[in-house]
Formats: sequence, structure tokens, C-alpha cells
Amino acid sequence: MKNKDIFTHMQAVETQMGDIHGDLGTLKLEVKKLVEENQRLLVENEQLRKILKRESTEGRLTLTSADKASNPLLEGKEIIDMVGEGYDNLARLYHEGFHICNVYYGHLRTEGDCLFCLSFLNK
Repeated sequence: MKNKDIFTHMQAVETQMGDIHGDLGTLKLEVKKLVEENQRLLVENEQLRKILKRESTEGRLTLTSADKASNPLLEGKEIIDMVGEGYDNLARLYHEGFHICNVYYGHLRTEGDCLFCLSFLNK
């Protein structure tokens, strides 16, 4: 091989290495994003599991036999407090770390309080 051919070949290899290095940097950023998203989803999943476990163990308050005897129409029914229940559920979700605003509803709050959620709760 002539010196000129060797130099040209070295420049081509160097260019290829630069391209590979750039691709590797891009892949590294994508992997970082995926790892961060995976961690966020793991935390959110764990919080949802805790909520589901707590709600499944709480159950609902059933009527006593005396209540059923006094009003036969209530037999087999459950007591459900409907007044303010929706608001209480939203406030509970917010305090458990989830957004309740229409902008980010259901997403995990990672940056502290959300002004949209707080304004919604104050209505």
C-alpha cells in the first residue's frame, strides 16, 4: 500500500469511529431515559399496589341487623356516604402523590405541589 492510500484509509476509519461514537452517545441517552421511566413506573406501581391493598382491606360498612329490621327496604344494602365522597377521594389521591388536575391527571407528582391540583381542591 502506498502512503497516500494508508492515510486515506486511516481518515475513513477515523470518520467511521466518530459516527459510531455519536451513535453510542445517542443510545446511551435513550437507555438513560428508559431506566428513569422504568424507575418512575416502579415507584408509581408500588404506590398503586399500596392503595389497592389498603382499599381492599377496608371494605364497606354493612348495615346491622337492627337497621335492617327497622327498614325492610334496606335489607342487603350497604351504607355509602355519597356527600363529598368524590372530593375526599380526589384529596386522598393528591395526598398520596398523584395529580388530580386535568393537565396531568393520574400521573405521579415528583416535583412537590401542583398549582393546578391545589386550585382544583380549593374550588
